[in-house]
Amino acid sequence: MKFPGPLENQRLSFLLEKAISREAQMWKVHVSKLPTNQNVSPSQRDEVIQWLAKLKYQFNLYPETFALASSLLDRFLATVKVHLKYLSCIAISCFFLAAKTVEEDERIPVLKVLARDSFCGCSSSEILRMQRIILDKLNWDLHTATPLDFLHIFHAIAVSTRPQLLFSLPKLSPSQHLAVLTKQPLHCMACSHLLQFKGSMLALAIVSLEMEKLIPDWLPLTLELLQKAQMESSPLIHCREIVAHHLSTLESSLPLNSVYVYRPLKHTLVTSDKGVFRLHPSPVPGPDSSTDKSKPEVLVRGTAAFCHHLPAALGCKHTSSNRKVEEMEVDEKKKSLYQRYHCSLQHYPQ
Repeated sequence: MKFPGPLENQRLSFLLEKAISREAQMWKVHVSKLPTNQNVSPSQRDEVIQWLAKLKYQFNLYPETFALASSLLDRFLATVKVHLKYLSCIAISCFFLAAKTVEEDERIPVLKVLARDSFCGCSSSEILRMQRIILDKLNWDLHTATPLDFLHIFHAIAVSTRPQLLFSLPKLSPSQHLAVLTKQPLHCMACSHLLQFKGSMLALAIVSLEMEKLIPDWLPLTLELLQKAQMESSPLIHCREIVAHHLSTLESSLPLNSVYVYRPLKHTLVTSDKGVFRLHPSPVPGPDSSTDKSKPEVLVRGTAAFCHHLPAALGCKHTSSNRKVEEMEVDEKKKSLYQRYHCSLQHYPQ
């Protein structure tokens, strides 16, 4: 239930204070360990987190389930020295515990199906035994504030205090914008470099970077959220830099919208509206130098972003000297045929 006006702000402030208090009890400073037989390397940890992210989509579970599973795994790795051969069993056990904590009963995967379809390499009984070990080491306390929890709170505070935040995104409601934004902390949780920051710091850095894109007064709002969370500014600046770099890899990993343009000889490529390229045939010397207007224009589809990289009324650049030589040879052949054509007209009996 949402409360209008000051009541909503008080409720969000209470949730933020409670989550920060909970995080302070659970969070431990991350200490980098050298990869040995008794320690899991940061790259191996990131790989298993990415594997859990794939399982989240495979079994159609909530993002909160993946966030909690990642937090449980990191807490366990910070407490116990783990041999690499047990890492997958520990990860799938944390995933199963998170699913039983977050999901509704009908959405919790059947353990046998989870062990079989996840290809974790361990049986159901092994997962149950590892589950008991994890619970004992974590003192049976699985309720912790994840970066995703803080993202929800910070986003709600930002939208309630700055209603103009989403004016530049008229087609997105606050909940839809939050759903799009949720992908970023899930991606960042698979980066071991960000383990040095608390989940609240990571979430605030993501929200701050998003606000910087949407509103001009993003900095005062960031400072307000920073004050509410009782955090320092210098770690936030450092966290923003790492998050921005890591999210850039997320954007670059998306499939490119490649554009292939067929350009016959003696055609000029110009741009037009809505990302459509029009090929206008250039006049070819001959008896009739006028162009044939009965032929339709050739339309080549492309993206609007690609249009900005092509100057208007310019032909495509040739990528090799061989292509230029071939065009010169074709021009010479055309010139020779044209001369023969005129010679035959002169000797043709009237």
